[in-house]
Amino acid sequence: MALTLGMITTDSTDPAPLAAWWAGQFGAEVDDPYGGEFVFVRGGSLPVALAFQKVDDPTPGKNRLHLDLAASDPAAEVERLVAAGATMVGRRGEEGFSWVTLKDPAGNEFCVAGADEAAAEL
Repeated sequence: MALTLGMITTDSTDPAPLAAWWAGQFGAEVDDPYGGEFVFVRGGSLPVALAFQKVDDPTPGKNRLHLDLAASDPAAEVERLVAAGATMVGRRGEEGFSWVTLKDPAGNEFCVAGADEAAAEL
């Protein structure tokens, strides 16, 4: 059996604005073929599609799945993301590999690390 990653889906009580926010971060496009019930983000620098699914009541607590993003200049990217509406959670790791944890406007956590450090860890 061979699996491939088709998309990454996030539950949201209001998917359209969250999809628009993420599209802006990746230079991607929003596709809303289902009237706000299931919104796609595709293109830009995304290797796979992101999807945002409307739910009445999101899973409580910390999200179980999160994005680990890599950037050639992580400090500048974190600054840009915070200016765009992300919230800083904290800096993590150690000297050999560190990252920054943030939250998107809906409170979903994601991380940003240096591209070279992230590639070395893979």
